[in-house]
Amino acid sequence: MKHFDDQFTQTQVDQFGQASAALLRQGTQSIPKHLKDRLYAARMKALSVRKPEKVRIQKQVFAGSSRNWTSGFNSLWDSVGWIAPLVVLVFGLIGIAQWQDDSRINDIAEVDAALLSDDVPPDAYADIGFMAFLKNGPLSESDSQSDLVRSK
Repeated sequence: MKHFDDQFTQTQVDQFGQASAALLRQGTQSIPKHLKDRLYAARMKALSVRKPEKVRIQKQVFAGSSRNWTSGFNSLWDSVGWIAPLVVLVFGLIGIAQWQDDSRINDIAEVDAALLSDDVPPDAYADIGFMAFLKNGPLSESDSQSDLVRSK
């Protein structure tokens, strides 16, 4: 479907508008005076009860640090105030990650130091029998005495 602008040139549209206005002017001249007055009064009444048009005005409004609403930028803190919490959050997350890495490294170093300073060689921890020995614990004194009695 073609638009109205596609079918006619701008001069043709202007000529149509001028011709329509001339016909309307001629038509109003033939209307009796009392009808013109009634039409004028009706138009004025319609305009008086017409709801005013809502006009949208966009204005930037920011909440200032003093908890009041301000328009525009009053100071440097108004323009960059939202960045400070973001920076604190980022540095906090970086600090937490660093602390966790240090904690993990210290735990690993503690285990390594315990393994290296122990009397048991590290290969023993890989032996299944040694792990079972650690789970069950050493033999109790009563078991070891009964073994001695049996051997005599």
